Amino acid sequence: MRILLVEDETDLGNAIKRALIQHNYIVDWVQDGEEANDLIEMGLNLYTIGIFDWLLPKISGIDLIKRIRHQNSSLPILILTAKDREEDKVVGLDSGADDYLVKPFGMAELLARLRALQRRVPIINPQKLTVGNISLDYSTYTIFFNQKTGKAQPISLTNKEFQLLEYFMKHPNQIVTRDQLLTQLWEWGNEPMSNVVAAQIRLLRRKLEPLGIENCIETVYGLGYRFTTNA
Repeated sequence: MRILLVEDETDLGNAIKRALIQHNYIVDWVQDGEEANDLIEMGLNLYTIGIFDWLLPKISGIDLIKRIRHQNSSLPILILTAKDREEDKVVGLDSGADDYLVKPFGMAELLARLRALQRRVPIINPQKLTVGNISLDYSTYTIFFNQKTGKAQPISLTNKEFQLLEYFMKHPNQIVTRDQLLTQLWEWGNEPMSNVVAAQIRLLRRKLEPLGIENCIETVYGLGYRFTTNA
């Protein structure tokens, strides 16, 4: 799940980003409204949740929300602000925010509010994803392979392994390019090593090897990778 975080306070932004990454989110963090607007224009559909500060340089969080809603986007948005008057909350929610969190706040509350937003839009928060004999459990970040014996053997995955396999399973039997994976699963603004995708896929295949399904991710030379469901 990819989050657009727009927060101009460096210490707070860093703290939020660390907490989100620890809870398996992919985070694009920018520090002014203009940068955020550029990302939104490049690919609003990349994001599943937005976290916007109200008072931002160049373009305010409220104006960003209005622009997003003008595009008829239903992106769930949590607004952060030191404004705690009732009339301010009304302005924020009426502008199109889905929830409102007053600073200062604890990370546990922020994460709880994100989970609540996800529950309001169940399609972005499934409990399990199953393709063929392979199931991903979102509550434990575990893969289960349903064997012919009827027993389901679990294997734990790292955040990136889970995100990678999830993306493949959402695009079964399709050729997925390296650039697609970088765009979808790595943070904007970070320049990963050129071989990072191939390296992560090797690690994922090793995790799948004990189940005998490491070949479910096929290398299509010169094009990319393909997840096959006949594992």
